[in-house]
Amino acid sequence: MKSSVFLYLFLITCFFSCSKEEAEYTPVDQSSVLNLPKVPFNYSNPNFPNSFNSFVMDVLDNTPTNNPTTDAGATLGRVLFYDKNMSANNTVSCASCHLQNKGFSDDRKLSVGFDGGFTGRNSMGLANARFGENGKFFWDHRAATLEEQVLMPIQDEVEMGMSLDDLIVKLSALEYYPALFTEAFGSSEINSDKISKALAQFVRSMVSYQTKYDEGLAQTGNLFDNFPNFTAQENLGKSIFNGSFRAEPGGNCAICHMNNGAIPVNPTSNLQNLAIFTMVASPRNNGIDPDGNVADTGIGGALGVTNAIGAFKAPSLRNIELTAPYMHDGRLATLEDVVEHYSTGVLGHPQLSAPALVDANGNPIHLNLSQIEKDALVAFLKTLTDYEFIMDEKYANPFNN
Repeated sequence: MKSSVFLYLFLITCFFSCSKEEAEYTPVDQSSVLNLPKVPFNYSNPNFPNSFNSFVMDVLDNTPTNNPTTDAGATLGRVLFYDKNMSANNTVSCASCHLQNKGFSDDRKLSVGFDGGFTGRNSMGLANARFGENGKFFWDHRAATLEEQVLMPIQDEVEMGMSLDDLIVKLSALEYYPALFTEAFGSSEINSDKISKALAQFVRSMVSYQTKYDEGLAQTGNLFDNFPNFTAQENLGKSIFNGSFRAEPGGNCAICHMNNGAIPVNPTSNLQNLAIFTMVASPRNNGIDPDGNVADTGIGGALGVTNAIGAFKAPSLRNIELTAPYMHDGRLATLEDVVEHYSTGVLGHPQLSAPALVDANGNPIHLNLSQIEKDALVAFLKTLTDYEFIMDEKYANPFNN
């Protein structure tokens, strides 16, 4: 009799235990809230062109071994990225300051936080963050990894105003997350590590590689050849950008925006960073302010490094046409303003980047472009706009309202 009672209790316990476990992992119908495909989008295996060479994929790719991008992980990251429940009063999401049609940047000088306050700096475009150098995230390089970066705005008192503990409780109460976390990580448990990893996977999946520039490079295989799909104006702008336009050393855009840390002042055809258009060497002071007597001293102020006073991260130029306004504080409204800065407006500064912007006598280098040349450089920069990227559904808001 006693053994029968124990057997009965054991079976009851197993029944409720299994029922609880099954209930925990049983997906709910998400269609009333989310518009997600039955088969996840391809985030993990994009078809990169040849210009995404071994230097880009083996040296620049910052994907850590413990957080490879998966389709399910990036799908979860996409939902988190667009979810306004990530903020203290459910008014803003990551996407509020990173709009897809703006190259995942913001068209305001400073973004607006959850309670109406303004962020300290201009919102940076996220395209090709996968190839940003570790230790150099944000304008002032304060985040060591993308996994670290994605959690900071959530906890910022102006941007989203949440503690991670409160966020975990909040997300755990939403019925659409258990299944998404299970699909991504094998367990419905929600914690800050998984939130960080999923968001980082989604951001890493935002790779731009389908532009007019990419088409031209694929046809020639050489940055310095005229691209057959370019206009004469765009090819002129390309030659100004890459430094083949003039014999004088310094002053060309590729020194900073295609730098692999080892190229000479006048780039040669063996440039390795042909695809990313971002700086992968030391930070640059571009002469936007004349001295360190300003409120925002950039990387030098954040990290306490004197020779980096006034230096800021150089974002990728991918989709630069869409990411106005420009500079860390959004002070330059148009691409024409940016080109004019490098043509005539670079200011002297004790930490002005040399040799890119400093001549042999220690003076700022000005390109002194004609109007035709300025227009050509702007035209070239617009060839870096990726219309497929900004219209791709897999990066779009998955919420139904």
